[in-house]
Amino acid sequence: MESRTFHVLEFPKILGALSGFAVSEPGASSCLEIQPYPTFEEVCNAGALFEEAAAWVGESGFKLRPFPEMDGIFPHLESDKAFLDQDALFALKLILEMAKNARESLERFEEREWHTLTEALFAHAWPQKTVSGISRCLDADGQIKDESSPDLLAVRQEIRSIHQRCTKRVKDFIIQENMTSAMQDEFMTVSSDRYVLPIKANYKNKTKGIIHDYSQTGETCYFEPMFLVETNNRLQELKREEREEEYKILLFLTKLVRNEFKEVYESYQGLVSLDVLMAKVELARAYNGRTIEVVENGAPHLIKARHPLLALTDDSVQPLSIELLEGQKAMIVSGGNAGGKTVCLKTVGLIGLMAFAGLPVPAAEGSRLPFWSEVFVIMGDEQSLEENVSTFTAQIQYLKRVWDQVDSQSLFILDEFGAGTDPTQGAALAQAVIDSLVERQATTFTATHFPALKAYAMANESVRAASVLFDPGTKRPLFKLAYDQVGASIALDVAKEHGLPPEILSRAEKYLLLDGSDTTSVLDRLNAMAVKKEDELDAIEKERGRIEQKRAKLEANFEKERSKLLKNIENRAQDVVKQWQADKLGRKEARKKLAQVRMQVEEIGETRKKTHTFSFVDIVPGKKVSYLAWNKSGTVLEINEKKKQAKVDINGVAMWVKAEHLGPVGNTQKSTAKGIKAVAVTPSDLVVEVDIRGNRADVAISELERAIDRALLKGAGKMEIVHGRGTGALRREVHEFLKYYPAVENFSLAPEDRGGDGMTEVTLK
Repeated sequence: MESRTFHVLEFPKILGALSGFAVSEPGASSCLEIQPYPTFEEVCNAGALFEEAAAWVGESGFKLRPFPEMDGIFPHLESDKAFLDQDALFALKLILEMAKNARESLERFEEREWHTLTEALFAHAWPQKTVSGISRCLDADGQIKDESSPDLLAVRQEIRSIHQRCTKRVKDFIIQENMTSAMQDEFMTVSSDRYVLPIKANYKNKTKGIIHDYSQTGETCYFEPMFLVETNNRLQELKREEREEEYKILLFLTKLVRNEFKEVYESYQGLVSLDVLMAKVELARAYNGRTIEVVENGAPHLIKARHPLLALTDDSVQPLSIELLEGQKAMIVSGGNAGGKTVCLKTVGLIGLMAFAGLPVPAAEGSRLPFWSEVFVIMGDEQSLEENVSTFTAQIQYLKRVWDQVDSQSLFILDEFGAGTDPTQGAALAQAVIDSLVERQATTFTATHFPALKAYAMANESVRAASVLFDPGTKRPLFKLAYDQVGASIALDVAKEHGLPPEILSRAEKYLLLDGSDTTSVLDRLNAMAVKKEDELDAIEKERGRIEQKRAKLEANFEKERSKLLKNIENRAQDVVKQWQADKLGRKEARKKLAQVRMQVEEIGETRKKTHTFSFVDIVPGKKVSYLAWNKSGTVLEINEKKKQAKVDINGVAMWVKAEHLGPVGNTQKSTAKGIKAVAVTPSDLVVEVDIRGNRADVAISELERAIDRALLKGAGKMEIVHGRGTGALRREVHEFLKYYPAVENFSLAPEDRGGDGMTEVTLK
């Protein structure tokens, strides 16, 4: 896409806002470099990546700390003679620690199978040797540890020994020479990397020694007594040896980094990519955004979309639902000035660029866009005085330049095209352009004031007319769209609102009447009817929301009461089992009481089924539903009141489905315990299977005990325990447990055709 498109639709401003959420300089720079992906597959992958990242961040609470930029060290390492200094290695240590924390956090959610996220961030091998080496040699403050090498440890121990000896000798010297009054400070200090005494300047000639420096005031001199000279000379030698050892360690660590260069570099890049992803998550939170579905072909369908830049600065921005119906390729928006036509066009264009760049957008769930590989924009004043080009000429030149690139995967935005020339000819030219764009199957959005273009929109089946609405009384814009109608260009009302002198307005009204082409009254009536319709739809939506809230509250109360009742029943069942285990109840009596408890549970389930009815009124466009025949979830696109059917998009496949074949998402019943499966219906013949393979013995026995309790609650007579063959250790532990369990009547290995020594069959009392 051309950079001009990004500039006109203000895409760089969105990237600037996104970079503000990054925690690092490289992350912020990467945010500013984001571009729409060139292929449909890459766009879909970017959307999936964001969804997984948002889910992971939401569930784990993971936060990224600021980290330094390291882009400069990687080219530096290309030279064999180059080495990393202490600061660079410490920065690398911090980065690898953060990358490791992120890896471990994501690994804790392995069962969620966030493969796209894992592949994007952590598919590379881990630089274990580099991490181990740097961690062993650098402490938490970035200093080289004594234990980094035996020679360094020996040198530093001797340096510390010298310091202790010097401290003692200095104290003895001060006492022997009666130098207490001469001292500015009680202890010795270091000047020019040598131990010295800070003494008052007027005492400098009282004893032999070397003066190294004076304080800024000149009142203190830093004095090296003669008895410290030899010790300080030795200290200098040790310091030199220490630097040599530290240099060897830095070379060693640099070699580790160079040997695992690819792994280290990809770890760093993964952290930068993570910073960008988390910035996208924060952007989504800032305006309640989300990724929207992108399809290869189809009509755009944006539900409650807001202009992203306006949504970032103002929570009260009026959302617009912008959509073309099947078979329509163009929308012509009309209506008065300052009513939001240009904002509508920019919203479509900017949301499209953001969606194709993998960014969350401020639109409601159920929104979708077709994939546009190119976006062309004619908007605003294209006039250039330097190039002697008028607005109209600039529009024509741009259209000529890009025309050969326009195809079925193009979005073309035309704002007041043809307005810079004769209205009649401009309108004819605009119609011809839209006809040609429709013929090429390009998606087109146009804003206009031309009456001829408004009539064209109402008469052409491939074009949809829309109008921005105004308050019928005050003529103030409502920033809403009404479809399949045109709007008046209330220029006189806008001029009056902005203070144009009354005498000019009066004359304009007279000229308008003389012209005889004033259709304002008709269009005003259409506007009033549309406003009334929108108000009614808003009222219905609010009422539906109120009913949904009430229903959710009732369901929550029911669930609370049901859980409480089930808890009581569970306690009763446990009491029965305990009494039976304590030989206070016979087996038949215990099973009878457990059967009564089970009947109460079934009654609750029946009540739940009756309460949770799912009817046609629950099905609304944009809602997630479950297609029971396929056991798949999808999004409702349209509804047919007459036939009681809904058009549902299931993984890109749209179909009409009868309401009785749909249900709420998550309506499928799930087993309460992993690996347990009921395979019979009557209590005495009920067989329960439990799979404990892959567990440690203590975990497996604990799971088995819980499974037996649940089987007894169901009134099961038999159990099948799948423990696998393996070494036989788990089988022996299971048999040892079953020998002494009071609820087990007998057990044996299964026949060979049903598992052999990999499964044990149990008969319960």
